[in-house]
Amino acid sequence: MSTKPAQHIIGVDIGTTNTKAIAFTVEGTVIAQASITYMPLVTAAEEHELDVEILFNAVVQTIQQVTAQTGSSFLLGIAFSSAMHSLLAVDQAGKPLTNLITWADLRSSDQAARLKESDAGKLIYQRTGTPIHPMSPLCKLLWMKEQRPDIFAAAHKFIGIKELVFFRFFGQYLIDHSIASATGLFDIYDVDWNKEALLVTGLSADRLSTPVSPTHIVTGISAAYATMLGIGQDTPFIPGASDGCLANVGSGAMQPGDVSLTIGTSGAVRMMAHQPQHDVKERIFNYILTEQWYVSGGPINNGAVLLKWYAEHFLHRTFHHTEDFEWFLQQASEVPAGAEGLVFLPYVQGERAPVWDAAAKGVFFGIHARHTQAHFMRAIVEGINFALYQVTQSLEETIGPVTNIYASGGFTKSPHWLQWMADLFGKKIIVSSAADASATGAAILGLKAIGKIDDLHFRAKTTQPGEHFLPHEQQREAYLHNYRIYAMLYDRLKDVFHS
Repeated sequence: MSTKPAQHIIGVDIGTTNTKAIAFTVEGTVIAQASITYMPLVTAAEEHELDVEILFNAVVQTIQQVTAQTGSSFLLGIAFSSAMHSLLAVDQAGKPLTNLITWADLRSSDQAARLKESDAGKLIYQRTGTPIHPMSPLCKLLWMKEQRPDIFAAAHKFIGIKELVFFRFFGQYLIDHSIASATGLFDIYDVDWNKEALLVTGLSADRLSTPVSPTHIVTGISAAYATMLGIGQDTPFIPGASDGCLANVGSGAMQPGDVSLTIGTSGAVRMMAHQPQHDVKERIFNYILTEQWYVSGGPINNGAVLLKWYAEHFLHRTFHHTEDFEWFLQQASEVPAGAEGLVFLPYVQGERAPVWDAAAKGVFFGIHARHTQAHFMRAIVEGINFALYQVTQSLEETIGPVTNIYASGGFTKSPHWLQWMADLFGKKIIVSSAADASATGAAILGLKAIGKIDDLHFRAKTTQPGEHFLPHEQQREAYLHNYRIYAMLYDRLKDVFHS
């Protein structure tokens, strides 16, 4: 994709399975894009890591591919989005001592369980907004301190992937407030590293990066990287925010009652507010987007990855392309809503919101002789939907009613899935028209940082919403019947999961 030169900013989204970059004009048009896919390193049941060099090279290459299409004469800057909760130990020279440990790594389950039951854990959640769970760098650090004390002691800094990118480009360890607020180590009220969390980990703040505003501007990229990327050394770089927060911006879910719902490898539901939203049941997160905006919500571990898991393990079918997902959903569509009583608890990789239990397991409930392969496939998709519906109910209890649902992520390519979601929620599902909601959100935040736009409502002002799906009320009761069973299963089985 390319077009005539126009003033634009590059938005880069660094994810768990791919990195994407877009060139986004000041009028709100995508004029170039690039994407590179990679695979996580899953060497044991609870390990989930990424090769740092492969990931860094993907960032460089996507920017190169975009600048090759657009040139740099009209480039206004480069802004970033990235996945949350990653942890990397580096030495004095910035050399990685570990792979990048991702949000999906569960090795700190024991440490998380102990901290969650402690007074310190409850205080840390209240101040940081990050639920106590193995996903968080806080718990990963506790695991490393106990299980890899040599690396814990030798590390000069503990950082995430975006921080590594900025260190290599600029020689500075910087972390934006948004990513910092998802570490479990950052006080969202004091906007600084949390003293209680530092005390628990035994770290001093100088072993972490310097927190900066998501709209902070850095210039002076090294000459070597400027040449490599095809840009000027004076190009503004903006650290941006987390992928989840920026998905709201990129999809236009900015008004009271608006929800951004994403399903990719995992999934999430998020709402924006002007202050943190306290949940006494500790079901939701509160992360910083900017000085004026917070994002509250809940992520689920098990999204579209479950379709791949079932197809490869039980159907012995390779599962790599969009057509594979389309085939799966077509098979599932041959079964009526509610899968004739078959209910799936989708905790195959443990679960985050709203139960925050790494020991939770996947369960098929209600199996009958009439159930076929297609029933199991339908139940899997419905189980993912139920998980997100349960998170949404937690948000409604804490913040207020949901009025609009903006959908983004890979699942939006499936009309079947979107319609089933609308039927369950009983609300209109609006498909984001953004090429990539998080990369688009990064670009919009970058435009605000450099003074090209006044506020983050830019997407809603410049772009018409995409396709929408209205609920079929006659289908909803079948879903709600199964959902009531779904909602009971975890509570009934929790002790079994932990036995």
